[in-house]
Amino acid sequence: MTTLSVPAIKIAASPRSLWRTVAFAAGLGLCMLSYSVNANPSSGSDTVRGLYDALLTTMKNGQVLGQGGRFAQLEPVIRRSFDIPAMARLSVGSIWASLTETQRQQVTESFARYISAIYADRFDSYARQKLEVIGEQPVSFGVMVRSQIIKANGEPVKVDYMMRRNGANWLISDIYLDGAISEVATRRSEFAAILKVQGIDGLVAALNRKADILTGTMAKSS
Repeated sequence: MTTLSVPAIKIAASPRSLWRTVAFAAGLGLCMLSYSVNANPSSGSDTVRGLYDALLTTMKNGQVLGQGGRFAQLEPVIRRSFDIPAMARLSVGSIWASLTETQRQQVTESFARYISAIYADRFDSYARQKLEVIGEQPVSFGVMVRSQIIKANGEPVKVDYMMRRNGANWLISDIYLDGAISEVATRRSEFAAILKVQGIDGLVAALNRKADILTGTMAKSS
């Protein structure tokens, strides 16, 4: 059985509260939770602030919500904050051009579930951590939003977000840990091994299986 690694931040109170490899750092129906996520963010910084507000609120209620509850809270936020179709296309690589429209929709949907599940798993509890937007600067094809996540021990972790305009919104198209490690490049390398052996159907199944494991809808297995 093919398994996927989940390199991402674990912002928890335990000594394991650190970025393992790369940030991937990503229902609002529970009325006890409230946070501000701009419907039409006017800048890339607004989008990241909205994401961080949602993450902090979910972290503070993480134990009450559990795995499935955190996923339900964060999935809609991830979907409206990230350019999921573009990230899925770039992560799949050159094989994307040969996929049918149905296959593209399937891999995009499974990618969205996978990313949302990673965030729900990693941002699971709160111990006075801080998620801060520092500023932004123009770059080719968009802007780069600079931010930092300050862990419970006071250690800052630099996280930069590549933002691209999509209509009226600014969406996250890539994430860089310490200004160097690209989330999309990491996923492309990770997915390539699966695609080589199992093809696009195998990748879709692997992404969905990992999302189910992370959200507690499937027993963890090797």
